[in-house]
Amino acid sequence: MRKVVVYELVSLDGVAEEPDDFITDWDDAMDAHLAAVIASQDAVILGRRSYDEWAGFWPGSEIEPFATFINAVPKHVVTSAPLDRAWGNATAVTGDPVEFVRDLKARSGGDIGLHASISVAQTLLAAGLVDELRLVIAPRVAGPGRRLLEGMPPIGLALIESEISPTGHLLLDYRVVR
Repeated sequence: MRKVVVYELVSLDGVAEEPDDFITDWDDAMDAHLAAVIASQDAVILGRRSYDEWAGFWPGSEIEPFATFINAVPKHVVTSAPLDRAWGNATAVTGDPVEFVRDLKARSGGDIGLHASISVAQTLLAAGLVDELRLVIAPRVAGPGRRLLEGMPPIGLALIESEISPTGHLLLDYRVVR
């Protein structure tokens, strides 16, 4: 069965919204961490807000390794309305996202990435469908903003790997314990 891997940029106080506000430095270790995460992914799930923001940015971006990956990979967008912007390999998921992801996990293929989409990540975590959390924790307190794990039920995690990047970011990979 395929794995669902959530990759999120968060502040030290858990804020995941507007990561450009608290991720102010990016380094080679962070690039390598991201490259390792996406290397095994052949599908991505996005929420509607993330899709709308990213569809306006990534198609013209040269920020690698993510630009090549995200522009080519099949993108499943959780939304209640048709997609306004065209972006290669994107399809709308208009039904129950939990059932859609259960079905997607049962198909053959690589890992399924979930990037940036806080509410979708929370929904799939609460439903027990997330297998791994890959976090980049910034050495900054963001203050206000939506937090990735706010309101979540108890979830056990086992550390897979950890690293401190040269700019002080924590690169943490966890397996969800069932």
